[in-house]
Amino acid sequence: MLAQRLVRLPRNLPAFLMMAFVLPLLAGCGYNTIPTAEENAKAAWSEVLNQYQRRADLIPNLVETVKGYASHEKDVLEGVVEARAKATQVTVTPETLSDPNAFKAFQENQAGLTSALSRLLAVVENYPDLKANQNFLALQAQLEGTENRIAVARRDYIQAVRDYNLTLRTFPSVLWATFWFRSNEPFQNFTVAEDKLEAPKVNFGTGQGG
Repeated sequence: MLAQRLVRLPRNLPAFLMMAFVLPLLAGCGYNTIPTAEENAKAAWSEVLNQYQRRADLIPNLVETVKGYASHEKDVLEGVVEARAKATQVTVTPETLSDPNAFKAFQENQAGLTSALSRLLAVVENYPDLKANQNFLALQAQLEGTENRIAVARRDYIQAVRDYNLTLRTFPSVLWATFWFRSNEPFQNFTVAEDKLEAPKVNFGTGQGG
């Protein structure tokens, strides 16, 4: 038995040596570039979803607070509620980021909610008592912070997706995309129009004047 093992060792030795030589080359030639960039983009997208959800969670309390002072602004209030419902209907998971239709629907619904919020906050200007309400002021501060977080999360996602998509079509990682990671597809990104969409204005001040 010992003699047989001694005979087998030299036969396996070239394979071990080849693996020891090839594996560092694989890492050095960018084998890990695609999966690393992919995971970075997915993580960035998860943060985008997290911040949009944070905004959606604020809206019911915001609407109720405004309703207490401006109940007759029915169309505006209902518009926000409907826009929130649409925005939460479409879910784009990190696993479906390459689906252009789902991503487009997500973008459009979030843009619709942004517009509805802008209209609601514009109406608030006509209600000095509401603008000075402590509950509203707290919601205002939270919404402002959330809009800033959304902007940062979107910026980070845009850059992460650019990096990932580039790995799929630039040398040397394009070789891995062609022969090894063939199922990997480019991720969808925010359009220029959505990037330039103005966030709701939430800076009202606390004075009692109109």
